[in-house]
Amino acid sequence: MTPGARVQAAIEILDHIAGGEPAEKALIAWARRSRFAGSGDRAAVRDHVFQALRCWLSYACLGGGETGRARMIGALRAADIDPSELFTGAGHAPRPLSAEERAKGSTPAGADACDMPQWLLDLFRTSLGERAEATAHALRQRAPVMLRVNRRKAVRNSAIAALADDNISCAAHPIADTAIIVTQGARRLARSRAFLDGLVELQDGSSQAAMESVDLSVATRIVDYCAGGGGKSLALAARSDAQIFAHDVDPARMQDLPERAARAGVSISVLKTLSKPSSALFDIVLCDVPCSGSGTWRRAPEAKWRLTPERLDDLTSLQANILLEAARFVAPGGQLIYATCSVLMSENEHQIDAFVSSTEGWVRRKIHRFDVTDGGDGFFIAHLGRD
Repeated sequence: MTPGARVQAAIEILDHIAGGEPAEKALIAWARRSRFAGSGDRAAVRDHVFQALRCWLSYACLGGGETGRARMIGALRAADIDPSELFTGAGHAPRPLSAEERAKGSTPAGADACDMPQWLLDLFRTSLGERAEATAHALRQRAPVMLRVNRRKAVRNSAIAALADDNISCAAHPIADTAIIVTQGARRLARSRAFLDGLVELQDGSSQAAMESVDLSVATRIVDYCAGGGGKSLALAARSDAQIFAHDVDPARMQDLPERAARAGVSISVLKTLSKPSSALFDIVLCDVPCSGSGTWRRAPEAKWRLTPERLDDLTSLQANILLEAARFVAPGGQLIYATCSVLMSENEHQIDAFVSSTEGWVRRKIHRFDVTDGGDGFFIAHLGRD
């Protein structure tokens, strides 16, 4: 595919997304219709689509409209590329710009420049203060590919060397002792020997750092209460010989965890149900609760546009209920760890303050926020204990 044809494909996919179709579904449907597209073409089109989702409002401003075509015109202008260079109509490229399209377009300002609805930018300002705009702009950029070294099988330098054998360039990153940032060759990771042999796992740097902050020294039983795919269970298992259990309200999310654990050389017990807390207490209960994902919108930009005030209210209610339920499973002297990949105070500090003030015997021992950086997503973790 020519560069122009890739832009045209992105235009068509963005129109489907604007019509309500999920991004992944739209991309898969296009790929099935376009058997001629090679792996490089599919990757390039995907990059166009996801960058447009990150910059949904600003590209519309620059392109002078809300269609996929206008947004891709805006994307090229944002990159200081004259759209007429690719909008030629030749082959499968988009048709040439009209006089009206050449005249349209404006410099984004305010919430449009931050690529956020105004109500959400207001929440960012309340939650992050002077860092709000910088964080919003950071979320408009592509996220780095981060790996966690599996301490059961490798140290960081040996893992980097093993990846280099498969032409994947990496470097140690200071955000966590196990963190590696991929600088070249990320699309070869899934077939690399280092990955297949369990030397490394994909995991964001902030998430790694948050798990490193958990004191495992006296823990014999640990449960990852909202495990999802189990990435945090694997990170804890790499550091501890404790019994580690993974639980999720939707067990299907954990279906790949046994295979991942076997590859990593660790033992994790999957719990499809969790009941009778009096006979099944844990030294550590980790609650990485469902949230807005606002710290991860570089990776999942579509979620930013699907979040509404009503949905956020539903999430905060769910988070509060999970905290209360999970606390029942903490053994005397144990830890309750609350985590989100959100930067919003309503999902973070406000939840902890409400829980501690309304639940007898619990105290906040420490909290930490991780900003959106070159090595990590926005993340929040709170360590709670009994007074």
